[in-house]
Amino acid sequence: MQEGVEDRIAALSCWAGPIEIEPLKGGISNESYLVSDVAGRHVVRFGKDYPFHHVLRDREVMTARAAHAAGFGPKVEHSAPGVMVSAFLLARTFAADDVRANAARVAALLRRFHETMSAHIVGPGFMFWPFHVVRDYARTLEAGRSRMTGELPRYLELCRTLEAIQTPLPIVFGHNDLLPANILDDGERLWLIDFEYAGFSTAMFDLAGATSNAGFPAEEADEFLAAYFGGTLPVEIRRSHSAMQCASLLREAMWSMVSEIHLSAPGADYESYTNDNLARLEAALQRHQSTYGKL
Repeated sequence: MQEGVEDRIAALSCWAGPIEIEPLKGGISNESYLVSDVAGRHVVRFGKDYPFHHVLRDREVMTARAAHAAGFGPKVEHSAPGVMVSAFLLARTFAADDVRANAARVAALLRRFHETMSAHIVGPGFMFWPFHVVRDYARTLEAGRSRMTGELPRYLELCRTLEAIQTPLPIVFGHNDLLPANILDDGERLWLIDFEYAGFSTAMFDLAGATSNAGFPAEEADEFLAAYFGGTLPVEIRRSHSAMQCASLLREAMWSMVSEIHLSAPGADYESYTNDNLARLEAALQRHQSTYGKL
């Protein structure tokens, strides 16, 4: 536990009686802690604004409150600059195998999220478009003299090509960070957590993120899409989804490249995470081209 954290947590005004604190592992950009008091258990999440990642904490808190109101996320019990306290969910954190084993449930969860969340969002809307994010990351990486600067022209050309493949879809409010660990199961229902990147987009980035991050084979990904859209899929949807899976991995790899420069979370190995996502991107590109032809 980092020095001074216990004092920072103890100083929060939301506790009922004495508290016990233990770290929560798993995050690679924020610090989270499990805190127990006489009222129950709570999650304390520390995080600064990350302009280089388009992350603003006041927007995250607003979205987390909206997600609770809409029935998707835990209650936000306290917030202050740089910290948010939420109710602890007695639920199992998903791994990739869990997402695949519960594909129909996850598809239904995302459909409900996309259909209902926008009614609960307040204040200025935030647009999350992964292709813009990639282009802006490229500017950040060049300015920061990233070790990957020489690859940026190739990434930007790939970004342009993948964006051109996208088929028009309605604008919805998306989660936009569907790593398996951001889906929880309490035995009766699924929950979503971590809304740093949530914003208006099309459904395709969430659908691609859920399937690519969980390693869905092509046939299972098609079944997932059919469950979400509720019917037979036109080839344009399947092709767009395949291209967005590649874009999702490109964006995740470049997120990690930017993090190599600007973040230093305890225990995080951003360079290895970058290399892992680049390898997964190359595999996804090969799958896409074997089905839909050369990009």
